Amino acid sequence: MTATARAEAAPGRTYTITELAQEFDVTPRAIRFYEDMGLLQPARAGRNRVYTHRDRTRLKLTLRGKRLGLSLSEVKELVEMYESPADTAPQLQAFLQVLRAHRVQLERQLDDIRVTLEEIAQHEARCQRLLAALGVPARRGDRAPV
Repeated sequence: MTATARAEAAPGRTYTITELAQEFDVTPRAIRFYEDMGLLQPARAGRNRVYTHRDRTRLKLTLRGKRLGLSLSEVKELVEMYESPADTAPQLQAFLQVLRAHRVQLERQLDDIRVTLEEIAQHEARCQRLLAALGVPARRGDRAPV
């Protein structure tokens, strides 16, 4: 059984900031930042933070949301919906709305990237033609004229 599987199988277990940082490959500073943002609420044992299974799950959901490109406020809203005892249909609808908006934003960015790459290719080809007209040989790794 992996460490992750053991951790998920032990809901009563507590974790240190170092354990969570290692498990999720993030820095303790990032975990403290998520705590400052209200995403995590560890207990204290003296000066040490004590994270519960709930905190671990919230961190996991936070990191998953960040990988999806969601803002921390969107992540926080979704994590809080995840924990609310309300009906799941409104939660799922809200999540779908966030995902759709994010998809639209990413598709726009992808279009912008495609246009920019086409412009770069045109500039590269023009430079190559000008260099060729000057009798300067293309360097290794330079793109051929389009």
